[in-house]
Formats: sequence, structure tokens, C-alpha cells
Amino acid sequence: MTVLAISNASDSGHSQAHSQANALMSGTRMAGPDILRSLAILLVMLVHLPLNATPGILVGVREYGWLGVDIFFVLSGYLIGTQLFKEIARSGTFDFKSFYLRRAFRIFPAFFVVLALYALFPVLRDNPTMQPLWKFATFTVNLGFDPREGNAFSQAWTLAVEEQFYLVLPLLVLLLYKRVSTGWILALAGMLTLGGIVLRYAIWDVQIGTLVAEGQFRPAFATFLRDVYYPTYTRLDGLLFGVVLAAARFFKPEFCRQYLPPRVTLPSGLAFVIAALICFVIRGPLAGQGIFPVFQAQLGAVAGFPLVSIGIALLFCAMLDLEGILKRWSVPGAALVAALSYSLYLTHKSVFHVMRLLVGEENLQGGVGFAAYLVASFAVAAVLWFCVELTFLRLRDRLLSPTK
Repeated sequence: MTVLAISNASDSGHSQAHSQANALMSGTRMAGPDILRSLAILLVMLVHLPLNATPGILVGVREYGWLGVDIFFVLSGYLIGTQLFKEIARSGTFDFKSFYLRRAFRIFPAFFVVLALYALFPVLRDNPTMQPLWKFATFTVNLGFDPREGNAFSQAWTLAVEEQFYLVLPLLVLLLYKRVSTGWILALAGMLTLGGIVLRYAIWDVQIGTLVAEGQFRPAFATFLRDVYYPTYTRLDGLLFGVVLAAARFFKPEFCRQYLPPRVTLPSGLAFVIAALICFVIRGPLAGQGIFPVFQAQLGAVAGFPLVSIGIALLFCAMLDLEGILKRWSVPGAALVAALSYSLYLTHKSVFHVMRLLVGEENLQGGVGFAAYLVASFAVAAVLWFCVELTFLRLRDRLLSPTK
């Protein structure tokens, strides 16, 4: 959403920003995004992994595996924001048809294949009941999503958040481009962030706090998920700061070079993430309830999301600047995991469930269970990626001319 004047940036700054934008849009692998994307999907898979198959060293990490979603949001906001800014800087407008078709070819095929399998073969469902199919098909499943009324394929809520956000984002960028100053854009981002904090606090104070005070922790948790954790209007932080980062690096590269070098963004990003985790650790009356950690701390649920999103965005900014070093000291397997991340995200919960049915949970304990879940998940994801994702991405590239 942040749209800044291009004329202030130097040619060298633009060259770096545009070369990274071209690499991202052409599908060229970049080490920084690959590392973060692979970390995000592994964290999400870990939080859904049965506890008895979680290695001891990862048990503490497992409680905060949901942070992978926030990493995905920041990455997605940055990547889509960069695509939009590149096009509007080049032509002054958007090809809306091409933008939405590209999104559809990227997201829809694998998603609807998995959704069809969930609908046609209930045995594959990781939970006996699920939300109405039309809510998945219209990407509105995250609105009014009460897990007590069906929780199968629940990870689709994040796709709903993204699709709703990207339905509006191009229109906002086109409206604000060269019409609003940097100061006003930053003020708008700040107001959206503050609005999210106030809204989450109000929801907690009015709806969740009462249930907690009465000792109704499970209903309070379900209410938290439905009204705070899943809705788009309470989870804009990661996407927002991803877009802000994209705008800053694309339109103000000299500013980023001068004021946001890695020696600043690395420690400050870590500080924000640590501050967010401290907020989530302060459990208050929910301490010891053994429920989702993000729900156990009111301070974290209210203020933790923007803090962790800012931290991730700053760390990602540093990784982009350190791309050359990261490429030389590549993380083994990161590119592969990143490439399979979407298919892994769609299928891992069902794979875990089917594995328990076929082998028996008693045979999936400890390291053996951990390895079995990983192998099965990656095998299924590879099939979905090769047969569906890759096929439709190639079809997209043939039908739609690449963004220049």
C-alpha cells in the first residue's frame, strides 16, 4: 500500500531494487526468501505434529510453530507488493486481468484439488467435520470460523486472508500512487496497526475475558480463534509490513541503504521478535492451561502480532541485503523445502491423519514417528507439486506473457 515518489532514489539504488524485483517475478530462486519460506512451513508442520512424535529438542519450539504463519504473511506481502510496485512504476497502472489470473493459476489448482479430496473422501479429513464447502471455495472460511463446528482443513484460513487482502490491494495502490505523500502513507500504516491492536483488545475485553474469568477456557479459546486469530481485519499486520517493506526497498532504496543496513535491521528485527515472544510468554490467568500459547497471553494476542511482524520484516530486509553471502553459504535443502512449501501447507495435516490410520499412532512414536511423518509429507507434497502446481504454472507462463 505504501506508494512513494520514485524520483528521489538514485539510479544505483533502483538498479538493485529492480534486479531483485525481476528475480522474484521471474521465479528465480533467492536464498533469503527460500530460507524464510522453508522455516515458515517447517514451523507450521511442527505445530501440527503429534506431540509424541516431536523430538525433545523441538517440544519448546513446537509451542510457537504458529509463528510460521506470520512469516508467510510478511513474505507474501513483500512479494506481491513488489510485483505491483514494479508494474505501476513501469506503466503507471495495472493489468488487473493479468494480476488476478496469475494469482488464480498459482493458488487455485492445488487448493481445489485438495479441497475436492477432502470433500469426496471424508477418511482423508484430519477432523471428522469441516466448514461448509462454499466458504472454502469463496475464500471466506476465515470469517466466523468456529472450530467447534468443524475444523478439518483449517489451515485454509490463511489463504482466505491473503486472497481477501489481494482483492483490495491493487486498487489501493492505484488510488494512492503519487497522490499521497510518504508521511500520509506511514500514518495510514500506523493507524491500521493501532486499529488492529485496539480491535483485538476490545474483542478480548468484551468477549474472551468474561469466559476466562468464569474458568471457561476451552470456549474462550474457540472464541479467540473465531474473533481474533482467523479474521482478516485482525490479522493484517504481517501482510501490511511486508507491503511496507516492498515499497521502502523499491521506491526508497537510498533511504534503506542509509538507515536500514543489516547492522541495524538484524539486531532491531531480533529485538522486535524477542519483545513479541515475551508478550506471549506472560500468560496471566491462563498459565498452565496447556492451550495454544498465543491465546494464553492477552498482551501477546493484542500487541504481539504487529511486534513479530515488524521483527520478521526487518530480518527479511537484512537477508535481502545479505543475499550474496546467503547464496555462498546456502542452507542445504532450503530451496527444495521452499519450492514444496505450498503443497506441504495444503496436505500435511491430512498426511499426518492418514499415517495414524494406516500405521497406528502407537507405531509413530519418537524419532521413528518424526521421520515417518516427514517422509510421507514430502512425498505427497512432491506429487501434488509436480502433477498440479508445476503443470499449471507452466500453463500460466504459456498463456500469459511475463511481467516486464
